[in-house]
Amino acid sequence: MNVRERLLERLEKAWREFGESYAGMPDSELMKPGVTGRWSVRDIIAHVTTWEEEALKNLPVLLKGGQTTRYSVAYGGINAFNALATGRKSGLSLREVLFQRDEIHRRLVDFIRTVPEEYLGSQSRFRHRLRMDTYGHYPKHAAAIRKLRMTNDE
Repeated sequence: MNVRERLLERLEKAWREFGESYAGMPDSELMKPGVTGRWSVRDIIAHVTTWEEEALKNLPVLLKGGQTTRYSVAYGGINAFNALATGRKSGLSLREVLFQRDEIHRRLVDFIRTVPEEYLGSQSRFRHRLRMDTYGHYPKHAAAIRKLRMTNDE
């Protein structure tokens, strides 16, 4: 198995586990706030999609040797960016959020399939950014959703 195949396998495993964290939940539960702060599962899915969108915006810049978004400069920090992005997506329906989730993730995977393999090594800036925005990010939110579900089952 080459570097790309291992990377895609790692990405898809983390993606699958994120999806499994909320699989089978009724729509009404997906919309209920309080999973992470005021965020619902729907908000978390929109948030994860936002970071995949950020990956799709920033990773091509890295391939060209450029500088990626500095959230502290552009937005006043990651938390400010997250709040802004959450606000932008607050009017989307659950169906729209789920459609974006699937579409953006498909685009991300398709993009990774085209990246020259020398950028995919574990020590590259490209790989670091990809990890932070995707497979290193999903588990945090999957854990919060699983914790909520365990609490609700008690």
